[in-house]
Amino acid sequence: MSANLHDLRLRMRAIRQTLQVTKAMNLISTAKLRRGRRVLSDTEPFFNRIQESMLNVLSGVRKDSNKYLVAPGKEDRSRTAIVAVTSDKGLAGGYNANVFRHVNQLCERVNKPLLILIGEIGYRYFSNSPWLILENFSFRSRMPEMGDAKEIADYLISQYLWGSFNEVHLVYTHMYSAVKISPRELQILPLNEKWIQEEVEIREGQGKIFDFEYLPSKKAVLDTLVPMYVKGVIYGALVEAFASEHTARRSAMDEASKNAEEMLTNLRIHYNRSRQAGITQEMTEIVGGAESLS
Repeated sequence: MSANLHDLRLRMRAIRQTLQVTKAMNLISTAKLRRGRRVLSDTEPFFNRIQESMLNVLSGVRKDSNKYLVAPGKEDRSRTAIVAVTSDKGLAGGYNANVFRHVNQLCERVNKPLLILIGEIGYRYFSNSPWLILENFSFRSRMPEMGDAKEIADYLISQYLWGSFNEVHLVYTHMYSAVKISPRELQILPLNEKWIQEEVEIREGQGKIFDFEYLPSKKAVLDTLVPMYVKGVIYGALVEAFASEHTARRSAMDEASKNAEEMLTNLRIHYNRSRQAGITQEMTEIVGGAESLS
């Protein structure tokens, strides 16, 4: 009986320690989520404006006259780069698994996929997959900065212009609300006017086309604007993924805390019953011994 009680005490102690960890991670994710939402709300106007500007420029540019509208290289040598945004740490519920599933499905659809991974968890997973990993970026679970997005954007544009791949797709987790997050796919390069138009209409309503004067030319403006656009898209995706990650982790830790508290309650009841049974047995043995002596 004493061995059983000792085992129950050890299990209860382990669950209490786990409960302390899950509650602490819940508080940390809540604080990071609050900061991520604030940064996301601050970057949305910039992101929306650059999309509108890009749509206006694309409306007057010949689609076969610019390197960002027609991919370099031959069609039979085409390759598709897939940028997958995952987390640097686990314990985030199905956050990473959903991205993995979407990326695997996308790799089966496109031609000769190349993976450009953001996050340690994604690198660990796809290292054991049949898909070729071209590059890996990691920011150590900190809030993404514009410099991080610029580093990734410069790499993508340089490799795209070099002809290493002909398309660039971005897969990240979009936070539709505090309770709904799901993977989202965007085509970054070559520029897709139809997709940009749909995005502008979703965010700002019907997109308006303005007749601006571009100096020295629309082509020169487009060549300058595209790197800024790609950097803005990537930065927005990183911030949304950061907020989505901590939303998923907070939900996972909250559920884990509830399960731990339930297990602790059940073990405490079982411990008290076992302890009461042990006391009753000891009392019975004492009374029986006293009667036998008398």
